[in-house]
Amino acid sequence: MQTMANIPNTVSAKRPSLRALGATNFFLADVQTGLGPFLAAYLAGAGWAAGRVGMVLTLGGIITVVLQTPAGAIVDQVRSKRLILIGGSLLLATGAVLLSITAAPWAVLTSQVLVGGAGPFLAPTLAAITMGLVGVRYFDRQFGKNQSFNSAGNVFCALLIAGVSRPFGNRAIFITAAVLTIPTILSVLFIRRDDIDYEMARGGCERQEEATSTKAASIMSTLLRDRVLLVFLVCAFFFHFANAAMLPQLGEMLAKGAKETAAPFMSACIIVTQVVIMLSATAIGRYANVHGRKHLLLLGFGVLPLRALLYTLTHNTAGLIAIQLLDGVANAIFGVVSVLVVADRTRGTGRFNLVQGGLATAVGLGAALSTTFGGKLIQHYSFRASFLSLGGVAAIAFILLWLGVPETLSGRIQSEGDSKIAPRLQEGSL
Repeated sequence: MQTMANIPNTVSAKRPSLRALGATNFFLADVQTGLGPFLAAYLAGAGWAAGRVGMVLTLGGIITVVLQTPAGAIVDQVRSKRLILIGGSLLLATGAVLLSITAAPWAVLTSQVLVGGAGPFLAPTLAAITMGLVGVRYFDRQFGKNQSFNSAGNVFCALLIAGVSRPFGNRAIFITAAVLTIPTILSVLFIRRDDIDYEMARGGCERQEEATSTKAASIMSTLLRDRVLLVFLVCAFFFHFANAAMLPQLGEMLAKGAKETAAPFMSACIIVTQVVIMLSATAIGRYANVHGRKHLLLLGFGVLPLRALLYTLTHNTAGLIAIQLLDGVANAIFGVVSVLVVADRTRGTGRFNLVQGGLATAVGLGAALSTTFGGKLIQHYSFRASFLSLGGVAAIAFILLWLGVPETLSGRIQSEGDSKIAPRLQEGSL
């Protein structure tokens, strides 16, 4: 087994791979953004009925949720993590090309199967490569940087698509997404294979003397016997049950009064959220590394009920966009710290990516049920009732987190790490 102690790694030897990792996060976010939020509008413009559009989007979502946990288990076992990213990128590109050629049902359904099948492998693999490159102690900081690059990619792609779709039409969105897989794959190839420690990449032991066995812990002992981990997955479910429907409902509410301004408003809200994540994710990772996870999570969970309440108090456009700052705070904290909690609880088990998949499954189920729950409340009551009910769910998530999940950062993790990497990671140069 190759461990960090056996790799002749000077800081200069690691730096190119970490820069390539940042570029991979940036460009892969571009591809996924180009295939995600714009599909419904594209199909509606191609004459698809609303019901059929919903069915197609649901198909992709179901495939993604079903594959999340198995995908994590596969990522744990596969040594060539770069190959997973390259294969997933090619599947995304194929789906994008199909959509750019035709909006026929066979092409759209095939595209959704490809995109829904590739998506669950990408985030766990990026996190696994990060862990394999920097180890346990500095995973927090580097993963925060990853999220900043990811959000920067989302913003860049949203602006790029706005630039190409107006003169060239909606098909150009998917051509753009397909073309962006080229720099994605090139970035992956610049991550040097020998810099990635396989055992650490799946949440194994960092030091050779700790590695009494290379056999991964059983799925039963990792997922089902860790009460803290199970409670945290339930918290993640309720967080996204409360969060996922809020912004779509806000757009729907505003569209009823001014359809022509709804789309620009939604774009502004999305960009505000992503900019907050881009600017704060690295700092969140650094802060969590030193001061712990729980109080950051409590902050992220705590702003959700406040956000839901504020949506019921104003319809002023500037005010509503300002409220999206809270969405950025909540998603930045959850996006970074939730994976750090998983890393803490799976250290030494060899099941880091499996549990990442379990987390993604909880998130996906919560998000899927959120829109249905909120839609029913709007249908039978009002937008105000829906926002307040979602805020109530967010409060439940906060209380459950507060009472049921302890601090997961141990002093041992804080005191360990590769001393040669430490100085430059602290300076932020990797």
